Amino acid sequence: MPHKKFAILAVTLLAAGLAGCQSDRFSPMATRAPDPLPSAPSGTVTSNQLPPPSSPTTNPSQFPEAPQQETQVAALDPNAAANAPDVSTGSVAGVWSVNVAGQSCRVATPQTKFGSGYRAGPLRCPAPIDGVKSWNVEGKQLAFYDANGGVLARLYSSGEGRFDGQTTSGQPISLSR
Repeated sequence: MPHKKFAILAVTLLAAGLAGCQSDRFSPMATRAPDPLPSAPSGTVTSNQLPPPSSPTTNPSQFPEAPQQETQVAALDPNAAANAPDVSTGSVAGVWSVNVAGQSCRVATPQTKFGSGYRAGPLRCPAPIDGVKSWNVEGKQLAFYDANGGVLARLYSSGEGRFDGQTTSGQPISLSR
């Protein structure tokens, strides 16, 4: 008896499956011609020399100079280290907006131990900050290091939620929240 029910079910499913194959959707593409494409425009092609690009010297207002900030200039002064407030790892941990020689990016400074300091993660930063792998506090300084432990930048606190300094290549750098 169970075999009879199974046979009826199998025949019913087979019939339903074959009925579904009668749709035009499954017919070969060769029997249906695709719609014609519109014709492409035709014309003549000419060749001319392009004019020279304009340079910033011919239009100085195109690239205005970034304003200098007094705190950044003061932080680059060697005497600024003596007057800088103390820095703690807790005050550095977080995500910072970074300005490196006029270019902006972000750097994450979690308190995850890494080597002799803490892991750092630059987010779309220009060189040399794109190579930052770790950070640490050294006295009153915040230092960023590359993968080999070489110093990439040193900064001093220049106020609540702000650090200013320079990269080892001499570029000004500032961090702010």
